[in-house]
Amino acid sequence: MDNTHIGHHISGQFNKELEDIRNHVLTMGGLVEEQIEQAIKAFTTSDVELAERVIKQDNQIDALEITLDRECMQIMALRQPTAFDLRLLITVLRIINELERVGDMAEHVAKMTIHLSGIEGNKNEPYYEIKHIADLVKAMLHDALDAFARMTVEQVPAITGRDENVDREYASIIRQQITYMMEDPRNITRTINVLWTVRSLERIGDHACNICEHLVYMIKGEDVRHLSHEDLERKVKGE
Repeated sequence: MDNTHIGHHISGQFNKELEDIRNHVLTMGGLVEEQIEQAIKAFTTSDVELAERVIKQDNQIDALEITLDRECMQIMALRQPTAFDLRLLITVLRIINELERVGDMAEHVAKMTIHLSGIEGNKNEPYYEIKHIADLVKAMLHDALDAFARMTVEQVPAITGRDENVDREYASIIRQQITYMMEDPRNITRTINVLWTVRSLERIGDHACNICEHLVYMIKGEDVRHLSHEDLERKVKGE
């Protein structure tokens, strides 16, 4: 961990509060990553029981968001933080919202698993394309959380740049699924569920990019949410 920012207060208790907040975010991130993993496993293996567990466990992620939100607000009220400390707390509030939304995406994938369970022939589908785009977005989210853990923005452009690969894969799967529907109308119900699943996965990549942008705000003090990738890269490099 980079202790450049945390650990410089006279109050040891304040240092601990900020460190605890950071660790709680990473705990929430780990749970969300596990939810995605389990949701994809349920979808690609047609495991309805696992999908139902994913749906139930989303409540745990929602509860963590509420708890972290309350902790941040209490620190703001009691400590009246400024500069980096304030940006850290604002960033945490933003990141936990992104993570909660990713949890929702995992829940959507689990629900699609249940919807598809009754469709004949679905259990024999390998879903290679789904697995591939899932691997892409899982890696993006993991690396974004790792950057937050290390409190560094060096890898941010590389992480957000991979979203183009996700978008290309997403577009390719859409074209493929539309072809399936045109070839046989009996595929329509299945295809619609697959398309909703792929859309949820594509959104996870977007949330990973958002986490990276929030991290730049925390470290650099600059809002980069609406910059092009080239401009973001220049900001990160300090140009």
